[in-house]
Amino acid sequence: MSGTRLVITGHVFTQSCTPVAGALLDFWQANNAGVYDNSGYRLRGHQFTDPMGAYSLETIVPGEYPGRTAHIHVKVRAPEKPVLTTQLYFPGEGRNQQDSIFNAALLMDVHDISAGKAATFTFVLDVP
Repeated sequence: MSGTRLVITGHVFTQSCTPVAGALLDFWQANNAGVYDNSGYRLRGHQFTDPMGAYSLETIVPGEYPGRTAHIHVKVRAPEKPVLTTQLYFPGEGRNQQDSIFNAALLMDVHDISAGKAATFTFVLDVP
């Protein structure tokens, strides 16, 4: 698939900093041209956190599409708890401030690496 390789790593924690093992993370995004694959469903998938609440996603940097800045959709669900539906954003994107639902608290920490980009993001869930 064409596009800049992106590896996102991070953790899912409770508000008391306890790792959430087995949390479900469901990701979906547009391709590098800003197009969603609504027939073959590429760039969509899910995974579970490990016993330390860690996750790792290998994907590509999504493109902008009309009216939106580059972003990755994600649903996060601790076992037997409600679903958090949110989006992850990229720092320095020119359209961040023009996107009506952009939230700076959801910016990933992104760095250039030899194979593309690496990003980190920690999810904190309001669960006991």
